[in-house]
Amino acid sequence: MNLRTLSVAVCLFFLVGLPVVAQTDPGVRGGSAGAGGALSSVAADSPVGILSFFNDGQTRFQEIDSVIKNAVPGENGFGLGPRYNSRSCASCHAQPAVGGSSPSNNPQVMDANADGATNILPPFITSTGPVREARFVYFTDTFGNPITTSPNGGVEDLFTIAGRTDSGSCNAVAIQQPNFASAIAHNNVIFRIPTPVFGTGLIETLDETTLLQLLASKSGNPYGISGTFNRNGNDGTISRFGWKAQNKSLQIFSGEAYNVEMGVTNEMFTQERPTPEEDRASGLSSACRLNAIPEDHTNYNASHVGTDSDAVQFAFFMRLLAPPQPSTTTPGGSASITNGSALFASIGCDTCHNKQVTDPTQSKITSSLNSPSPVMYSDLAIHHMGTGLADNVAQGTAGGDQFRTAPLWGLGQRIFFLHDGRTTDLLSAISAHSSTGSEANAVKLNFDALTSTQKQDLLNFLRSL
Repeated sequence: MNLRTLSVAVCLFFLVGLPVVAQTDPGVRGGSAGAGGALSSVAADSPVGILSFFNDGQTRFQEIDSVIKNAVPGENGFGLGPRYNSRSCASCHAQPAVGGSSPSNNPQVMDANADGATNILPPFITSTGPVREARFVYFTDTFGNPITTSPNGGVEDLFTIAGRTDSGSCNAVAIQQPNFASAIAHNNVIFRIPTPVFGTGLIETLDETTLLQLLASKSGNPYGISGTFNRNGNDGTISRFGWKAQNKSLQIFSGEAYNVEMGVTNEMFTQERPTPEEDRASGLSSACRLNAIPEDHTNYNASHVGTDSDAVQFAFFMRLLAPPQPSTTTPGGSASITNGSALFASIGCDTCHNKQVTDPTQSKITSSLNSPSPVMYSDLAIHHMGTGLADNVAQGTAGGDQFRTAPLWGLGQRIFFLHDGRTTDLLSAISAHSSTGSEANAVKLNFDALTSTQKQDLLNFLRSL
């Protein structure tokens, strides 16, 4: 072999060989869902009757809502709209099981024109893309120009009930979809995707002192990571649910989502919801207020006083859901996963994504919530994530670039990542942690310094969760 032939051979080796040794996201882990079931004591029906609460909540979580009760066959819930993002809790919280996050086939594509609705599908909603809600960052002038001194941030529901067979006089004259085309043109729209709700009862019961001590134990770390907590505006205690940890409890979380995402009024959120712009002007058209409020409420009758409302049962279902179960062998084998776990800690990822929280709290609900030690990989604090992830929407005490440390349990079977679902690739999600002002910049540099084999082990570990 002459020198030229040898040089060509070497070049071909590197061109062909590099993709083989380069790290890649293993993708959604196959096999059993490892999620969606009840906590162990709940599954054993201890205390007696609690399994019925879980099963009833799960059934209601999966109901499809129509506008008027019993108006549409197969839609057992009611109160939908007049504005909504989807027609069922479980249609959005579906991957890999009921209670999860965005599924592979976006149900919002069907929701747009279900039962005769005349909605135009926004371009950011696609059949293979994530379930999304949209928010306009700022209120605008008459030409659609953002008024940067007038923050908005409220949810702009994608669809209206106009045209549905059960919409009555609420037609396309009385109510219109938000002007998403203008918002996109003026770079004035941001997105959120559903958060998984597995294991959230364990999160709800964590004691304040435990969380404060955990955050304090991470102070003085070598990565420049600080963090703080979002807090409930009334009692000042730590809130913990939602992308910015803006909700205090699962009941508030479920009541708000029922009203915002599906338009169903309930005992926690009692009024029909207009867009933020309508709310500033004349409010919602009277033609679109079709039911007495609250539509979802405690059911009063002589034979069974106090039958719980949907929103309360949603909260019970989420509260009693078991956390996801990780794999010890998939993907990549146990040695790779074990090494990836060690690397995850050694480069500083666990400064925010803290593996386990040990808490002495005792729960009166069920023994599975007693002395919980959830392996959730989160500190539940909010952190500055920089200009690359900032959505410029404030919620509670969380500012425009602050987000709750997303719990990583169940990550192995999620499809879409980050608060807006911008990527399905873990490497891209990790890269997005680094930008101007991000607390994760130093940790991201540590990740970059790993060898390809080490990076692969870390990715295998994440996909094992």
